[in-house]
Amino acid sequence: MSDVIYREAVRADLPAVIALLADDVLGKARDFTEVDEAYERAFAAIDADPRNQLIVAEQAGELVGCLQITYIPGLGRHGSERSLIESVRVRSDRRGQGLGRDLMTWAVDQARQRGCALVQLTTDKTREDAHRFYVSLGFVASHEGMKLAL
Repeated sequence: MSDVIYREAVRADLPAVIALLADDVLGKARDFTEVDEAYERAFAAIDADPRNQLIVAEQAGELVGCLQITYIPGLGRHGSERSLIESVRVRSDRRGQGLGRDLMTWAVDQARQRGCALVQLTTDKTREDAHRFYVSLGFVASHEGMKLAL
């Protein structure tokens, strides 16, 4: 995928990123397709935070994927920083072509270059294809994740 560019999102990318988040079985139930004030606030917060990056994959001028990387400082692992990857999406008409693998490999390389001790992510228990995908990248289901919706 040498013709794909990975870069930090800019405000003009927000409608396409929102569409990517909603272009998914679970996303349809929890994300909207139009940019509203909540999305504007969230984007501004991510953009202003040096420990957060909203990354887009662009090909031929179109956004075809995205993910968010958060760098978390911690005392564990001898004071190591870790990378949390969330909101990984590839446009539905581009899935199964290697773009997700390239995007995740790029994100892991960013964490490695930054000196992170590990990369972590969560994935919904119903996403069996995603589980196989992350395992194929070397991720291990070593912990049980828990969430509390507020």
